[in-house]
Amino acid sequence: MVEFGHPKVDRGLPVVNIAMAYDTNNEIPLFYEEYPGSIVDVSQLRYMVEKASGYGYRNIGFILDRGYFSRTNIHDMDKAEYPFIIMVKGQKKLVREIIIDCKGSFESDRKSLIRPYRCYGKTVARKLYPSDSKDRYFHLYYSHEKAAAEMAVFEDQIEEMQKYLDSLSGEKVTLAEKYSKYFHIEYHKDGTFVCASEKTSVIEKEISLFGYYCIISSDPMTAEEALTIYKSRDASEKLFRGDKSYLGGAALRVHSSKSVRTKLFVEFIALIIRNRMHTKLKKEQKNLKKRLNYMNVPAAVRELEKIELMRCSQGNYILDHAPTKTQKTILKSFDIDANVMKRRNRSLCEMLEHVSK
Repeated sequence: MVEFGHPKVDRGLPVVNIAMAYDTNNEIPLFYEEYPGSIVDVSQLRYMVEKASGYGYRNIGFILDRGYFSRTNIHDMDKAEYPFIIMVKGQKKLVREIIIDCKGSFESDRKSLIRPYRCYGKTVARKLYPSDSKDRYFHLYYSHEKAAAEMAVFEDQIEEMQKYLDSLSGEKVTLAEKYSKYFHIEYHKDGTFVCASEKTSVIEKEISLFGYYCIISSDPMTAEEALTIYKSRDASEKLFRGDKSYLGGAALRVHSSKSVRTKLFVEFIALIIRNRMHTKLKKEQKNLKKRLNYMNVPAAVRELEKIELMRCSQGNYILDHAPTKTQKTILKSFDIDANVMKRRNRSLCEMLEHVSK
């Protein structure tokens, strides 16, 4: 199961892949699966679709990142009758053509403004593939901030490439394809590099598409609805980060496949508990309408660990000290009243006394 694969951050080590299904309504993990590290995520999706169906899950859909965009995956979700929302890889030919067709029709139209995300959106219905029997819904977006950021990065890249090419004058070199994409390369008859000049039409065409991105949905909806649903995947992203950062999922530190599966199962149970705590704290913070630096799981756990019981001379257990204001706020998130703790403590003492007799 632990094999060399294609991790996002490659440290030259074998990896285990983990896929997880997440309930966005109840905000809890549903199920998980581990699979060998050499298997590419995009090819594993069809098996996860089959498992979800086999487990009896109904009325579910998939929110997928751009890495999962493939004809096979879309066919499998259609076959299982699962709706989907998927981000399209940047500048795919089909999307590029639709953007060019719609360019100038919504980028500054106030009716197209999606205020929560500070971008403009438009929806068009098109066939995704020639063999499709029904339309898909292409949600196009334009962000001035995204365009400016992409422009800055691109200009830096072009400038660095130009400097590098200028430094090669008079040398015999073989250049990567990316240079010929943006520059006219001039060589001497003997293969010596002479100079390079920008392909202005190519560069200008690429710049004209900065700031645009696209989401495809299987069901009809507005551009704002599609973006809101897609952004809801942030919860599952945080779930994965929590597993890696706080529950030890980034490194397994075990030696057998059996130990790996056991640890992943324990982590999954811990993840359900941790995610429940995160959800409760987040909702309470919204109600308070102010940002408190202790309303997150690690800080809340550290604060609650300060609540201790001590045994007095009579043999009873009492709270070491009264709960603080911070602790009361955290406990309220979990529907626990500080006064109830005292009553529970008394009942605990009675139980211990009964056991000791």
